Amino acid sequence: MFDTLTDSFKNAINKIRFRDDEKALKKALSELRKSLLKADVHHKVVKELVTLVEKDVKQAGIGRDNFLRAISQRLHEILTAPGNQGFVFASKPPTVVLMTGLQGSGKTTTTGKLAYMLKEQKRKKVLVAAADLQRLAAVEQLKQITSQIGVDLVANENATPYEIVKEAIKKAEDGLYDVLLIDTAGRLAIDEELMDELAKIKEIANPDEIFYVADAMTGIDAIRTASTFKERVGISGVVLSKYDADSKGGVALGIAKLVGVPLRFIGSGEKMPDLEPFIPDRIVNRLMGAGDIEGLMEKTAAVIDEKTAKKMSKKIKKGQFNFNDFLEQMEQMKKLGSMKSIMSMIPGMSSIAKQIDDIDLENSKEIKHIKAMIQSMTPKERENPDLLNNSRKRRIARGAGLSQMEVNRVLKQFKNAAKLAKRLSGKGGMKQMQEIMKQLKGGGVPPGLFK
Repeated sequence: MFDTLTDSFKNAINKIRFRDDEKALKKALSELRKSLLKADVHHKVVKELVTLVEKDVKQAGIGRDNFLRAISQRLHEILTAPGNQGFVFASKPPTVVLMTGLQGSGKTTTTGKLAYMLKEQKRKKVLVAAADLQRLAAVEQLKQITSQIGVDLVANENATPYEIVKEAIKKAEDGLYDVLLIDTAGRLAIDEELMDELAKIKEIANPDEIFYVADAMTGIDAIRTASTFKERVGISGVVLSKYDADSKGGVALGIAKLVGVPLRFIGSGEKMPDLEPFIPDRIVNRLMGAGDIEGLMEKTAAVIDEKTAKKMSKKIKKGQFNFNDFLEQMEQMKKLGSMKSIMSMIPGMSSIAKQIDDIDLENSKEIKHIKAMIQSMTPKERENPDLLNNSRKRRIARGAGLSQMEVNRVLKQFKNAAKLAKRLSGKGGMKQMQEIMKQLKGGGVPPGLFK
């Protein structure tokens, strides 16, 4: 997600090779300015950032470390706006949040993603209200999303948005819900009717937060529309949707600075788990290529049970990892979100993350074949893959609609992966992993990787 911006900073930093080299600093600043403008960073933000970085570096002494430190510090200031970060709960539940935005911005999907995050990661009881009656498919879309993620919905296509909001507030209070998310109407453009409706809903709901969902693909225009909503409705935060599809990503640097409200979340993929809190400290680390271990730990801790993880670790170390374990791990991984996003949170892995196509742990052809194969096994065969002789393999191939050659190939891959996991779980495992990643990045397969 931060590929272009991270490359911009790296290219600028690499221009400075010696200390006290004014010519090199000038080149680095010029590179930084051009790269940021190409990445869709607003020209006002670019001008301020470059000016402040130059001032800081000259005061501290020209050098690569000081240049890096100055960029990090000034980026943090630009990304920080007065207000809350992430999701903040009201002192007295339910926490009421109005979800606002233009039609097509991804507002309804983002509402679902936020509900999913609060339910799965924060363990909260969430209620969603379908108050967008302008777009015919919005209510049906929310019905499908809430059914999929297992949260309750208040919807009535024959009622007015105001009646739905009143009903939802009553249900949230009576049902002891922790959070109420209200999906409001959008328009193709900002108009008086839209603003009047939002103002009335705001009066009825008395929300703790008003989030504006901005489409990252609209670039700098997202800043303009967010500013208008702030003036007319009074938003307390911005959520950037479709950020994973925006190869430039510069719009994120202008939201907090020019709109004056904090960027609260970013959409990092198409699936429900693909919503990440926007915490300036962590984002600066990722922009500078240092990853976000804290954010990754929060994600994994929310979906992976500690006892289960320890049990699995013991099985891997003993080489006892089986197909039931594989299916269980696949289900856990799906809850973490897109693979590309996870990789970008690991220090040193951002360059690899941008080279891989996003792995779909649910719908890829390979995964479907593996699942069909496992489902064609007996319980004993899943527990002990060594039982699989030729006659069993033929039966499994018929049941999965695969050839025996394909079954043999998957079994070989599974055994190799189990061996590799066993090796990496031992002493020096992390060092081996780093070597493997270096060689894979260069396009080669490390010698003896699967021995």
